[in-house]
Amino acid sequence: MIYEKIIKATFLSRPNRFIARCVVDGEEVVCHVKNTGRCRELLVPGVTVLLSDERDNDKRKTPFDLVSVYKGERLINMDSQAPNKVAEELMKRLYPTARIQREVKYGESRIDLLVENEGVRTLVEVKGVTLEEDGVVRFPDAPTERGIKHLRELESAVSDGYEAVALFVVQMKDVKHFEPNEKMHPEFAAALRSAKENGVTLLAYDCIVTEDSIAANIPVKIIC
Repeated sequence: MIYEKIIKATFLSRPNRFIARCVVDGEEVVCHVKNTGRCRELLVPGVTVLLSDERDNDKRKTPFDLVSVYKGERLINMDSQAPNKVAEELMKRLYPTARIQREVKYGESRIDLLVENEGVRTLVEVKGVTLEEDGVVRFPDAPTERGIKHLRELESAVSDGYEAVALFVVQMKDVKHFEPNEKMHPEFAAALRSAKENGVTLLAYDCIVTEDSIAANIPVKIIC
């Protein structure tokens, strides 16, 4: 996934979950935050962030999108729309001849991807991961009843004859392992273990993140 126009900025504050204030070339600007999660450990006043320049789009309410942030030397993509695109690119790489559909209705949910390959139908639910501590990455960074619902739908899909995958796209590289965020949402951790026990495949991939791109890299060990 490539971003067309990226500029560096300094993060100042986040008045609400949709908006950030940053400094670009000495001028304070308002940006759209492409992640409604808390991201408190990332968006710290004074950090360097990367913005997608949308000033050519006169239909926009804000001239920039905040898409990535430096956490020390580590560059983390925090664009919540990126993981689905990364996952689709990964599936195409792993299964070049597969037919891939987006946003497929199953049960009471829309599952991110349906991959049909050599007669096998696989539902893939994608979750982006930005929370990191000492090389360990976790999901979620806030309670997610929606995430639990998706895991239960994947369990049902297995019973209906589908293959089912919960894919965690780690929006950074060089991490130790992935684990559910038991402290933040123990119910999600329990649902993830239940899904695994009932036939749902758990996958995590880290990503190569540059200032203007993000792409799936290699599998990450999952501990749950």
